[in-house]
Amino acid sequence: MDGDERDIFQFLKTRGLEFVNAMEVARRAGNKRRFYEEPDWAKAVLMRMQERGILEHDPSGRYRIKPVSRKDKDKHWVAPDIAKILNESGVDTEAGGDIASDEYYEEL
Repeated sequence: MDGDERDIFQFLKTRGLEFVNAMEVARRAGNKRRFYEEPDWAKAVLMRMQERGILEHDPSGRYRIKPVSRKDKDKHWVAPDIAKILNESGVDTEAGGDIASDEYYEEL
């Protein structure tokens, strides 16, 4: 990853699995001066990172770090209220993926 990609990656990593629009990425991943001089600087970098498989986007055009899918076949979908009860008792009910280590995304 180059410097711009690394800045964007580090910012999106703080947001977890939440989708963030490109304008907010440009505003917060770079410095204030860069955003005011070129507000669309992050769009090309975001598209490049998406093509490499580091990021994914939703239909609204917002981006997030692409989670690594789990291969556990024992995991099943659980209703949110049941998941809350199970989580309080210490049972892991997360069926989705998590953000992998930085090294995983460096290899993409």
